[in-house]
Amino acid sequence: MTQTHLTATRFTNFALDPRILQGLADAGFEYCTPIQAETLPIALAGEDVAGQAQTGTGKTAAFVVATLQRLLTQPPAPERKPNEPRALFVAPTRELAVQIHKDTQVLAAHCGFRLGLVYGGTGYQQQRDEVAAGVDILIGTPGRLIDYFKQRVFDLHQAEVVVIDEADRMFDLGFIKDIRYLLRRLPPPSRRLGMLFSATLSYRVTELAYEHMNDPRPVAIEPDRVTADRVVQRCYMVANDEKVALIIGLLRGLEEARVIIFANTKRATEGIWGFLEGNGLRAAILSGDVPQKKRLSLLKAFQHGELPILVATDVAARGLHIPGVTHVINYDLPEDAEDYVHRIGRTARAGATGEAISFVCETYAFCLPDIERFIGAKIPVEPVTAEMLVHVSPHSRVRVPRHGDWHEGEGPRRGRGGRREGSESGSRGGRREGSESGGRGGGERRRGSAMTGAEASAAPNAQERTPAARVDDPQVEDSGRTFQVEEPGGSAAATPHAAGQAEATSPSRPSRRRARPKPNPQPKSEVHTQTQIQAQHHSESQHPSEAGSGPGPHVEEAMMGEGAPKRRRRRRSRRPAGLAPEAGGGSQEERAPPPES
Repeated sequence: MTQTHLTATRFTNFALDPRILQGLADAGFEYCTPIQAETLPIALAGEDVAGQAQTGTGKTAAFVVATLQRLLTQPPAPERKPNEPRALFVAPTRELAVQIHKDTQVLAAHCGFRLGLVYGGTGYQQQRDEVAAGVDILIGTPGRLIDYFKQRVFDLHQAEVVVIDEADRMFDLGFIKDIRYLLRRLPPPSRRLGMLFSATLSYRVTELAYEHMNDPRPVAIEPDRVTADRVVQRCYMVANDEKVALIIGLLRGLEEARVIIFANTKRATEGIWGFLEGNGLRAAILSGDVPQKKRLSLLKAFQHGELPILVATDVAARGLHIPGVTHVINYDLPEDAEDYVHRIGRTARAGATGEAISFVCETYAFCLPDIERFIGAKIPVEPVTAEMLVHVSPHSRVRVPRHGDWHEGEGPRRGRGGRREGSESGSRGGRREGSESGGRGGGERRRGSAMTGAEASAAPNAQERTPAARVDDPQVEDSGRTFQVEEPGGSAAATPHAAGQAEATSPSRPSRRRARPKPNPQPKSEVHTQTQIQAQHHSESQHPSEAGSGPGPHVEEAMMGEGAPKRRRRRRSRRPAGLAPEAGGGSQEERAPPPES
């Protein structure tokens, strides 16, 4: 690694506390980078800073050193409580917050400050207890910080330093309202030191700095040189269905390489990782479906060289210091030109060299002109030869493990096994299969019950369970209620719903409805007898030809007296008026058409 990225300014040239210098020596820092050499004199003098520099130029060490010097030279207020941090570092992503905490631990190892780290996804109660116990420097992401702040776990009244890292990324991820919420809870800008750093200092970032900072001094390091000089860039014009074959062919041709592959969506990263694992290329993936602890362990394995490939979205494109990255592959061109700068900034860090390869596919080809216009240069296009496209079986893709499939020390489970498969085929599948079979089976049983009632109505003793009234009567009253049905000629006729009666009287499906109380309850035999006699009277009066046929079977049963066997009273149908009875319901006598008068 070359040292041409450093300046001639030493850290010992500044009036830093010896404990800070000892921490810098432990980290191996002797000379300042350009952003450190420009911002440290301003911050050490107590003035706010809004710094812009290329990715990987040491912005983290700049604001950490300035913060430590401020906290060591100015004692805390006597009324300060343990849960009131003196410094607040805000980062847009979890990985960046972890990286800042790690760097701060090294530089502040001899200062005696208590550090706190809060971020989402894991360790909620543990982080809460650590912050409540008291910290001097609090580092975290906006969501978890606001969560604890609203619970009064910590207070910001005694904050002396505030740092916003990767401020432009805060806007991209929608954290700007959260940042403004935290800045309004801090002491006035005149009573604290404010530092803001970003790879691109846009207009909205500058507006945020001047709104919540005390006249910050802008510091821009080589703003015209957007991309790193030591990054060799090239791109390939490739079809969408050839991208997997091309990336596997390129990776197989790289020896002793450490590669970061960027995609625009989480689904794309899962597909890339699955094909790499299925074709013998070990890789790590930074995805939201991977538990936070496992994400950190995978990132650590990649940083230490245990895994040669990392597949991620733009979450990993900001602030992560991963030494030794030789290649960055843009599987998808970013839609935002600034993200292209952050992606390729993962390589050629700290003066090293690297390569940036981009796939110009059918979906994201329109992004190339905007990227070239933003960086001010044309990206060379190289041809795709047949030797570069390897044969990849579509069945070689490995399933991305979910939360229950990761096991420490074992890696992801392959194939369709694991807890998820067991839960799907066991508990979940059993419930779904059982519910579906129960629901459908219940429907068949309900239909079977209706059919059983209809068949029972057609049996020889069906007349004992069906009314004696005929459907050809204009109106038939049953215990004070009238039911209207449509006659074949279009006029309204009245009858109880036969299918509903058959379903209600079916012994295989008892009704769960409660019978409504009658104003003047009468014995069941008497009620049925009055209704049946009245129906028989209407039938004989309207059809004199049938008058000599004698009383119906129900009338004969009613005339037998008290000794006749009593049956359970039928429930009246609740079918609305005007709807005809279902086919197949009721007795044969009810289904017969009315005779012509």
